[in-house]
Amino acid sequence: MRFPDYFMNRGQPVFSFELFPPKTARAMATLQQALPELIALRPDYLTVTYGAMGSTQEKTLEIATLIKQHYGMETACHLTCVGTSQAMLDATLERIVQTGIRNIVALRGDPPQGETAFVPPPDGFAHASQLVAHIRRFEQQSQEALGIAVAGYPEKHLEAPDIDTDIAHLKRKVEAGGDVIITQLFFDNAHYFDFVARVRAAGITVPVVPGLMPILSAKQIQRITSMCGATIPPELQADLTAAGDDDTKTQSIGVRQCIRQAQELLGRGVPGIHFYVLNTASQIRQIIEALRW
Repeated sequence: MRFPDYFMNRGQPVFSFELFPPKTARAMATLQQALPELIALRPDYLTVTYGAMGSTQEKTLEIATLIKQHYGMETACHLTCVGTSQAMLDATLERIVQTGIRNIVALRGDPPQGETAFVPPPDGFAHASQLVAHIRRFEQQSQEALGIAVAGYPEKHLEAPDIDTDIAHLKRKVEAGGDVIITQLFFDNAHYFDFVARVRAAGITVPVVPGLMPILSAKQIQRITSMCGATIPPELQADLTAAGDDDTKTQSIGVRQCIRQAQELLGRGVPGIHFYVLNTASQIRQIIEALRW
């Protein structure tokens, strides 16, 4: 199935999980242990992120192929503009379709570690909208129908001067061929609902899927929010501060927060929820069980 198929005439929300390729053998073993538990929760599909500058790109396809071929679960590969020429993109896309994967999460990608500005590679792309258009050209040439998801930022992308400019960029990605928008994480649902209202006012009609992340530790969420620009509501910050360095307490707070957010979002009719599960199963199991039963 392709992304549009999941959201067409569907009577129930679409649940999906995002994984990242581990950088060490030990972390890879941990993911392999968690995979059966995650798949047992019956997500509609999983996505696998893409490392910058070749750091984990091979593992992205390896893990996505494992999920698709061994577990029989639909999956999507992330694909970015970072350090990649058009010829390299075509070679990667060819390998993706050869595995039977038919969904791509198309992103510009972050600058490599240590760099502050994104510099397009030679014969590469500077914007995700260009990448989306390139994937659509590949689709026509290969005659392989593909689903494409693009990113949306409820609190705007860090590099955007304002939310209206950011949504104008988003519209270009959708017009280039994006089928669905998956949002960056957020901890205040008001940001999502305001974002969707702005998106619709701009004439964008594709599904906007909220992205939620269970909190694993205070240090982890501080690092992630500083990188992506998401804010933490004062009440949640107070709870995290009170938990201190106790990760068990922090994780319980994260589960409760995620359940509350998801319940409100589902109650207001979102098309689905994309969970950033951080390669672990324990927290997301509690969350999915609370939402389904």
